[in-house]
Amino acid sequence: MNEQEIDIDSLRMNSEDLYREEIFTDQRVGTLRRLTPVTTDGSDDNSRPVRYLGQSQMMTPMGALPLNFEIEADSLQQAVDNYAEAARQAVEHTLEELKELRREAASQIVIPETGGGMGGPGGMGGGPGGFKLP
Repeated sequence: MNEQEIDIDSLRMNSEDLYREEIFTDQRVGTLRRLTPVTTDGSDDNSRPVRYLGQSQMMTPMGALPLNFEIEADSLQQAVDNYAEAARQAVEHTLEELKELRREAASQIVIPETGGGMGGPGGMGGGPGGFKLP
């Protein structure tokens, strides 16, 4: 399949997994999304639990990094009460992922062999004494 083709089957919505979304915010810290399961006629589907998702952002030297996290709650009030702890866990998880990405990037750096110069004729080649870019 080339870049112009689209797999239509991958775009089909799952009619058994529909939710109505409501958004709540304090216009200061973040946003809560309440996802209420519904049937295909739009009525509440009480056989599945309501889900609460939190959204915020973490400032980094590169700018704002969005945070999205699930909040364990049985009501909107409980989701509001549990928001801070869920956000804290999301920040910790994000920091761990960033550390892992840094470790992976650092492990891809190859130090040139001593006395190799710039890889001989042709500049910075991959031959003896050269180095490999990640």
